[in-house]
Amino acid sequence: MQTAALYIRVSTEDQAEFSPDAQKRLLLEYANRNNILVCQEYIFVDEGISGRKAEKRPGFMNMIATAKKKPKPFDIILVHRFDRFSRSREDSIVYKSLLKQECNIKVISITEQLEDDKFSVILEAMLEAMAEYYSLNLADEVMKGMTEKALRGGYQANPPLGYKILHTGGLPVIVPEEAEIIKLIFHKYVDADMTDYQIAKYLNSLGYKTKQKKDFERRSIDYILKNPIYKGYIRWNHLHGASKTLKEKSEWIMVKGRHEPIITEELFEKAQKKKRLADPLPRKARPSAEYKHWLTGVIKCSNCGRSLTVTKRKNSRFLQFCCSGYTKGKCPVCNSISENKLLPVVMETLEKVLYSVKTDYCINESESSVCNTELLKLQLNKLHEKENRIKKAYIDGIDSLDEYKRNKTAIQKEYRLIKDQLEYKNECDPDNTGKKLNCLDTVYTVISSDAFDDLAKNKALRTIIDQVVYNKKDGSLNFYFK
Repeated sequence: MQTAALYIRVSTEDQAEFSPDAQKRLLLEYANRNNILVCQEYIFVDEGISGRKAEKRPGFMNMIATAKKKPKPFDIILVHRFDRFSRSREDSIVYKSLLKQECNIKVISITEQLEDDKFSVILEAMLEAMAEYYSLNLADEVMKGMTEKALRGGYQANPPLGYKILHTGGLPVIVPEEAEIIKLIFHKYVDADMTDYQIAKYLNSLGYKTKQKKDFERRSIDYILKNPIYKGYIRWNHLHGASKTLKEKSEWIMVKGRHEPIITEELFEKAQKKKRLADPLPRKARPSAEYKHWLTGVIKCSNCGRSLTVTKRKNSRFLQFCCSGYTKGKCPVCNSISENKLLPVVMETLEKVLYSVKTDYCINESESSVCNTELLKLQLNKLHEKENRIKKAYIDGIDSLDEYKRNKTAIQKEYRLIKDQLEYKNECDPDNTGKKLNCLDTVYTVISSDAFDDLAKNKALRTIIDQVVYNKKDGSLNFYFK
């Protein structure tokens, strides 16, 4: 008697015709008619999940892992139709081939009977192609439906701060306490002439939170000020799905919604006008490299620990370093310093360590470096655990011998790399300090030369310095060498 596993899948649009219970009943009836034994533990179900990507179907992946066990737990896999197994030709070919060649398990559709001949190969390929076409066509139809809904003023996204949706498909409803925050943001921006980061800092000081219960940042304020939902309009299809970058405005759908606005159109347009004046250039109009500096990412704020970002000041030929947390409204201390004050101190400190025989210096591991050492040790422990897991997977028959060998080789390679890093960090011989000083000499030569660009200087500096912590209150710069 043959043994079988059942695979049942239903996506939302198929529930009326192919419910999980209906598929299960028909599959069990087929098994009984053909004298096939089905164990309850080998019935795998994915509900409300598309068949286009196998890795996103937990029931399917569990079935494949079970099928790879030794000895094989079942002889065949029964499906209602081949498109229940997969709607991607690539996935279908890969997993059917794996099951047949490595496990000697065949996939059978109870409604699409195929024989073991060359014509059945062509027929099966045609069925798989039709299933994939149906899936792609369905995506187009869904897109058309969503577009039509947007054109009618319907809302089809998660509601932003200020709104909630009471039931699926319903219109956004105002949340009074959140709406007050939205009004406050617009009035502070338009009437009080506050900037995005000033508003973020102000809201955080009052204890207000975003929709995700996080602190406000400059970008979250910018998003709110540019979102037309607050004036009663629906904006849809303005972002590329994967990258979340803006599409051309000609592709946007912008219509008057059926929900209640929080602010007036007049106030919203005043905010947009101010936004255009404050940021007249389109995003990415100037290369970010123009604002880079070889100290970027090295100088840290003594209050919050964030990096000091580099900005260009008006009417000044020197760059300004300012706490990135402060510019986002997340750090209350304005730790900022001009390039013309910072550079001499950095160069002077490096010179003292290099050339002054009277200067007492000690090259110690910073807290960050110690932390990195602990992380490396933790990684080693995790690799040991991972090695035990892949060994168990092989013993249990989940992975083949080739898979076990590949995984073990990768783990051993990673193990050697981590061991090498630990050995390098643990070097404590007397000559080690001399080696570091020689390295420092090379770095000093690089950052003093005009022959190297900022990127090369930054990489060189990071080989010897972990961070430089700046405290504006007492004017101190604390250097932490690696």
